[in-house]
Amino acid sequence: MGRRMVVIDRPVVAIGRRTESDLRLVGSDVSRDHAEIARVDGHYVLRDRGSRYGTLVNDETVTEHRLAHGDRIQFGRTGAVEAIFLADDGPVATERHTNSAVGDLRQLAALLEGLRALGSGRVLDEVLALVLDAAIEITGAERGFIMLASPAGALEMKLARARGHITLPGTRFDTSRKIPEEVFSTGELKVVADLLDGDLANVHMGTVALGIRHVLCTPLRLVRYVDRPDIASEPKTTGVLYLDSREKGQLLSASTRTALDTLATEAGVAIENARLYRETLEKARIEHELNIAAEIQQALLPPGRHDGAFYQAIGASLPSRSIGGDFYDVTEIDDGSIEVVVGDVSGKGPAAALLTAKIQGLLAAYVGDAPPAETLHRVNQSLLRRAIGARYATMFLATITAAGELTYCNAGHNPPVVYGGGTVRRLTSGGMPVGFFKDAPYTDARVQLSPGDVVVIYSDGVTEALNTEEEEFGEERLVALLEAHPDASAADILARLIDAVQAFAAGAPQHDDVTALVVKYTA
Repeated sequence: MGRRMVVIDRPVVAIGRRTESDLRLVGSDVSRDHAEIARVDGHYVLRDRGSRYGTLVNDETVTEHRLAHGDRIQFGRTGAVEAIFLADDGPVATERHTNSAVGDLRQLAALLEGLRALGSGRVLDEVLALVLDAAIEITGAERGFIMLASPAGALEMKLARARGHITLPGTRFDTSRKIPEEVFSTGELKVVADLLDGDLANVHMGTVALGIRHVLCTPLRLVRYVDRPDIASEPKTTGVLYLDSREKGQLLSASTRTALDTLATEAGVAIENARLYRETLEKARIEHELNIAAEIQQALLPPGRHDGAFYQAIGASLPSRSIGGDFYDVTEIDDGSIEVVVGDVSGKGPAAALLTAKIQGLLAAYVGDAPPAETLHRVNQSLLRRAIGARYATMFLATITAAGELTYCNAGHNPPVVYGGGTVRRLTSGGMPVGFFKDAPYTDARVQLSPGDVVVIYSDGVTEALNTEEEEFGEERLVALLEAHPDASAADILARLIDAVQAFAAGAPQHDDVTALVVKYTA
């Protein structure tokens, strides 16, 4: 590992993983606030700050120690992070010989620690290859693989490599699963000095046939760091790193095992962060696509306010998710009348939004060609021809003439309310939701509007909006609002209705879109 000289030029030097530490160290055994060196009465005292894995001086665990020239300080149990205290320029006799393989692996562990600290900008496959290639090269192994736990807890092969950074297909990696599954289950490193010993050869016949005799398998552990020393954090085994070889080399040395233990901890964290990073990217991509879909869906709705010679019309749709299954429309027909529609597709999310767009396209193609019942019959037939399973929509479709004649067909939708002259009428006639049955009948009905009458067409997200007491908004509150403002404009009524529903819900989670279209007959 690299070395650096740190001058103690202040009364207290804080040591740990914190960014604010005077001496910032990285390593799986280093706590955020690990230790400190303080100047006391002309000499220096090392104090452990309640670190998780302890502080050692010359291989002895200490809580407070007066430092002498040449003292070797170890932060944690593995010795991956060490320091030598120099009080003068005299010789230091305590420096130990370190196996080059161990040094290289610890350097890799420091690299992975830095990768973890940075949040892991690498994708999972790159981190797996980095860990596996370095482990193979430094230990002298001929092959290796990494297996990670699936959500169900079973080990799945993620990457197999040979010397020279060669990726091996999983089918070409001939070995028994017994060793990796045992290591995953126990969480303990396993070394097999010779596969020909005992009964191992019978279990690993394919591996032995290749000349492979020496195996090292270590668990990949995920350790969550916590700031409070009184909170225990159990390491979680997330997978295994397996290495094997024809020759022992450095693969079976004690120093290699110690270094691999350090590597496994840091690799486990780096791999987990890479996996989370990839999931975050995927979620961000999906969220971006949903935002675009929501913008397109809103663009397919008509302008909020649409006034004509004999009417005022205004609608709004508030999806419970980023994209919803409700829609509305107001269209002027060549004969001077208008066509109004409100629909509610079953389900939520992208599937409902796609069906909504399909129905809107069908209505645009059929607008003005036939009475409402015939139009809904055509929509029903078109949906059934495409065999869109378990998907249907309730709809209310109506035409209103300049003379106030309202012709409608209600296909299983919430009955719109017609309010005027102190009376309330509900528009219930029509038929079944579209998309259910091929031969479903649809019929038209007619009502006569008088000047000042208001038609409120809404989805069930309005009347079934829930408050924190699980009570529904209900049709009664809608009617009461109309009765309280008999002379209000369509825009005023819609605004009051949306405000009333939101105030009633008072922050309670909603599971349905809130859509309403208000038409006031003014002629």
